[in-house]
Amino acid sequence: MKRILGIAVVLGLVGALTVMAQEVRPGKAEVIELTKDVKLEMVLIPAGKFKMGSPASEKSRSDREMQHEVTLTKPYYMGKYEVTQEQWKAVMGDNPSSRTKGAKLPVTDVSWEDCQTFIKKLNAKKNGGYRLPTEAEWEYACRGGTTTAYSVGASLKQSDANVGSDSINAVGRYKANAFGLYDMHGNVWEWCEDWYAAYPAGAAIDPRGPATGVHRVLRGGSFLANVSSARSSTRNFSKPTNQFDYNGFRLAKTQ
Repeated sequence: MKRILGIAVVLGLVGALTVMAQEVRPGKAEVIELTKDVKLEMVLIPAGKFKMGSPASEKSRSDREMQHEVTLTKPYYMGKYEVTQEQWKAVMGDNPSSRTKGAKLPVTDVSWEDCQTFIKKLNAKKNGGYRLPTEAEWEYACRGGTTTAYSVGASLKQSDANVGSDSINAVGRYKANAFGLYDMHGNVWEWCEDWYAAYPAGAAIDPRGPATGVHRVLRGGSFLANVSSARSSTRNFSKPTNQFDYNGFRLAKTQ
């Protein structure tokens, strides 16, 4: 009887762990209806540990990419795509994009502060939780478990992402990464929540950047930028009031 009870307990624990794993598995989707015809898709990213930054051997790396261990203790949602012009219009009522108009194109010409206004309105409509990703969340989601310069390997071809071109593309045109996220490399630079600063020395747990600063972080490269600017570890920064036709953003959401 004791043996039977022991097996039952073990099976129960395995079952519980299986349910937990399913709850945080990559690719679990959340679809939010902004209007009858416009939806926002989010993908659940599991908690985990990774090496943030780049090794000294990585081509085109910068000294500001000091490699260090980061632990993200909680799963979170990440936008499956960059926020599009139709999604922006559904929430804000306008379309600030100056270069090219198109419903499925990423919204551009939005500052970090503009993104915060969008998020505030979205949270009022949809019960809260939406935000910009932290820089660490962004890189972890971009890598999708990889340690190479790009999520597709040591190099990035124009067939992998919209880089080194003269035009912006509709979201989702290229293959998704292992987490099911599209256009993490190229298309538009994506605002992150953090103030820009040098990385802290040593390992970090759920880092959020400094409390104050002058510039906010951008990640991912853009259609206008060269290939190396789209590396998973590349860091860019700009004043939070700046609006450029190659900057956009991707939402995150606290689970």
